[in-house]
Amino acid sequence: MTEQATRRIEVPVLARVEGEGGLDVTIRDGRIEHLALRIFEPPRLFEQFLVGHAYGEIPELVARICGICPVAYQMSGIGAVERLFDLDPNWDPDRAPAPWVRRMRRLFYCGEWIQSHALHIHLLAAPDFLGFDSAMAMAGAYGEELRRGLALQAFGNRIIELFGARSVHPVGARVGGFWRAPSAQDVAAVAAEAERALPAAEALLRWTAALPLPVTEPPQAFDCVSLRHPTEYPMMAERIVAESGLDISVDDFEAHFTEHQVPHSTALHGLLAGAPYLVGPLARVNLNHDRLHPRVQALLTEIGVAFPSHDVAQSVIARAVEILQAVLEAAEILADYSPETPAHAEAAPRAGIARGASEAPRGLLWHRYDLDAHGMIQHARIVPPTSQNQARIEADLAHTLTAIGLDADAERLRRAGEQVIRNYDPCISCATHFLRLTLHQ
Repeated sequence: MTEQATRRIEVPVLARVEGEGGLDVTIRDGRIEHLALRIFEPPRLFEQFLVGHAYGEIPELVARICGICPVAYQMSGIGAVERLFDLDPNWDPDRAPAPWVRRMRRLFYCGEWIQSHALHIHLLAAPDFLGFDSAMAMAGAYGEELRRGLALQAFGNRIIELFGARSVHPVGARVGGFWRAPSAQDVAAVAAEAERALPAAEALLRWTAALPLPVTEPPQAFDCVSLRHPTEYPMMAERIVAESGLDISVDDFEAHFTEHQVPHSTALHGLLAGAPYLVGPLARVNLNHDRLHPRVQALLTEIGVAFPSHDVAQSVIARAVEILQAVLEAAEILADYSPETPAHAEAAPRAGIARGASEAPRGLLWHRYDLDAHGMIQHARIVPPTSQNQARIEADLAHTLTAIGLDADAERLRRAGEQVIRNYDPCISCATHFLRLTLHQ
């Protein structure tokens, strides 16, 4: 074997992603011999930290898993516990203050989608598509667009602060609802911001649809997975669906989805029926475009963007779609706000297995808690979206690099590989919460 027949593409540390990871590709005789999205961030063992704590502490503890999507962790955990305790503000319209809690939780979640998607589009993804190494380098030519994006991110954070007292690791959510209802005066101030955010969100969708996105031929084949709600675009729901026809309760997640450890990652890899699958904004839009707000659907028709799509680069457009969806919903909820007292319903603990899921900005986030009769956690399992997407990212990398040509310039392959990874907006710190350890003696 000659030296020229073997090439190695290496990215020791990925830039513009949350957490610590790298990429290794070995090409031998014109074929990919080895490809690994290396995640080497130390596992933080959050599931074990939860054991021995009471159910009421779940929102406070799981919010610390991620500084970007704490609301998702809180809502998945709270929803799981409420389903077990038969305390279901999301779904029981007869139990006060169920309708109010359900709407306010949706508003809370809108804030997280807006701030997370705005951050990714403008600071992480757009520089790739426009040929810049960073958002700072991009600012000279696209200053107005960056200012618009940062203003949308700030608006999302303001919504989170309304209910969480702060936008990072918020503390306002609890089992049964919220610790307090925001004042009408505070809500009115954010409602005024929502009206200003609407034209910005519409302009952002137009802008992302016009970005020079890469085109990879042939198109990729993959299975999309997301929650599905009977009437709403899904943020919190009780059913999981897939393009392949899967339609199950969140209780049945473990019967269909598996996780396994790979040597090059401190995060688990998720599979559905033994194959990689996609979660996140593109999967959600693909499976739920009929649930989008009429104004969002009308704008997509006007600008000529159609879903479903298996062009993974269009994930950036899907994020802009969800920003506009969230801004529209937030504006409607804020405009019709009145405080509720109390802002929560009381819970009576029971023993059993609590399961729940919500749609984090990066995709499906599933929780399981085994509780005793006093509501104390005996076992916990959390399946974050980035670990579910890892196998799909590696499949996308192999497809994209092969389509470019494995004999292409190494720098071009490296940049393409980084762009593929960033396009999924991986949250590596979320994914590295658990590590299976097997000792051989």
